[in-house]
Amino acid sequence: MAGPSHDPSLYRDRDVVPIRRALVSVSDKTDLLRLAEALDAAGIEIVSTGSTAATIRDAGHEVTDVASVTGFPESLDGRVKTLHPGVHAGLLADLRLEDHERQLAALDIDPFELVVVNLYPFVETVASGAEGDAVVEQIDIGGPAMVRASAKNFANVAIVVSPGSYPAIIDAIGNGGTTLTQRRELAARAFAHTCEYDRAVATWFAEQTLGEPDLPQHLTIKAERLATLRYGENSHQRAAIYTRVGGHGIAQAMQLQGKEMSYNNYVDADAALRAAFDMVKPAVAIIKHANPCGIAVAAPNALDPIASAHLRAHECDPVSAFGGVIAANRTVTLKMAENLRDIFTEVIVAPDFEPAALEVFALKKNLRILQLPVDWQQERMDVRLVSGGLLLQDADRFPDDIESVAKDWQLVSGERPSDEEMTNLVFAWKACRAVKSNAIVLAKGSATVGIGMGQVNRVDSCRLAVERAGDRAAGSVAASDAFFPFADGPQVLLDAGISMIVQPGGSVRDQEVIDAAQKAGVTMFFTGERHFFH
Repeated sequence: MAGPSHDPSLYRDRDVVPIRRALVSVSDKTDLLRLAEALDAAGIEIVSTGSTAATIRDAGHEVTDVASVTGFPESLDGRVKTLHPGVHAGLLADLRLEDHERQLAALDIDPFELVVVNLYPFVETVASGAEGDAVVEQIDIGGPAMVRASAKNFANVAIVVSPGSYPAIIDAIGNGGTTLTQRRELAARAFAHTCEYDRAVATWFAEQTLGEPDLPQHLTIKAERLATLRYGENSHQRAAIYTRVGGHGIAQAMQLQGKEMSYNNYVDADAALRAAFDMVKPAVAIIKHANPCGIAVAAPNALDPIASAHLRAHECDPVSAFGGVIAANRTVTLKMAENLRDIFTEVIVAPDFEPAALEVFALKKNLRILQLPVDWQQERMDVRLVSGGLLLQDADRFPDDIESVAKDWQLVSGERPSDEEMTNLVFAWKACRAVKSNAIVLAKGSATVGIGMGQVNRVDSCRLAVERAGDRAAGSVAASDAFFPFADGPQVLLDAGISMIVQPGGSVRDQEVIDAAQKAGVTMFFTGERHFFH
């Protein structure tokens, strides 16, 4: 239904609105008394409810109980307090209109210029593990109604939903009132607040009803803008980094030094984590344009395992490593820092850094150093935006131990490898997951020696991996993220002297591929699962 028809001639200037009357009802009492003191000192009438009124009154400030405004007592264990025309007419009256002003006077209702409301702690209650009625009782009804009414009437009312906004309101009291720009910004935050709240409630109900907590009927993703970036993938694109509530990843990492992180830095750093943290042993991944140019674990008996892992990863493709992004799954040591002294690197991300390593990095002022949060963890779910919506899937993860990774592999050609050879083959298989499809990884001693990625056919990826490996291809093992549709791809690897191949299998021409491996006397495993990464 259309709203009322307003005569523009009745509108009056409401840029700065003096605060004479405030409605305050909060579950989060943070800094409440600081705000109440400022309101009381300015002679502003405070109307309040329940425990909020008691807290303000106990601190020595005068409070008007909402029941005296409505003429109706709080009832039903506090479920009904503010849902009354005596409150909502004071929230919704548009005092730019003389008719609204006359109606309020006739009804003997005073308007509010400030409303301070934060909602029952529904999200926090769910997070605590509460269930059933304990959660339902934290569904706020009157609070969202007051917030939305006040936000709709931002021309006349300032709506505050977070203690973080109190300092600005206290300043406004001293400056004669809130400005229109300020009230509009507060209204935008208020509508976002109630939207997120309602989505959280809807998601909880969907999970209870459908029993699908991991793939809910309604998906809520709440994120706060952390920083505006200089630009996106390219200089003409705007960009920002947002932190997701409950996140423990690259967005929550602490930058210890260096230039401002760029959009591409974040993308590459996240890809580096994906590669390095698949490995159980000390490991380093070097990334360029979201693809690895080297992944390795430490050499056996290395005196400094993480420094060893870095050198071995760098040796895979030193040319591409120039200007790369590095992730280490262990504390970065002084030795690793010294090895990087003359290598141009954009970003290094790790769980921690030795103080001496940071002193070396401090000489490279532009080098960005990111320390992961203590509770860093890989995501359980992957989310990707598509036009008009998004895709949600389980994250592609590996078991930690080698035996579990390879327990269902099927030996289809050659002899069963030794434990050392099997360790190398599992490394190649895990490294392959971090490479954009079509992905081919060649490895020796649990370090990549050649990587073919992002090609539109698997034969070209095989050729690229072999070309990059050069003489190191002979005797290495190969991993393919998906099956070989023909024998031509594996033949490129076999001609280069590959000793073993691991691939998912599942092609209608699997036997042709097996025959080629058997003819070359090469061991081949089928894993029964693929690891596409687009």
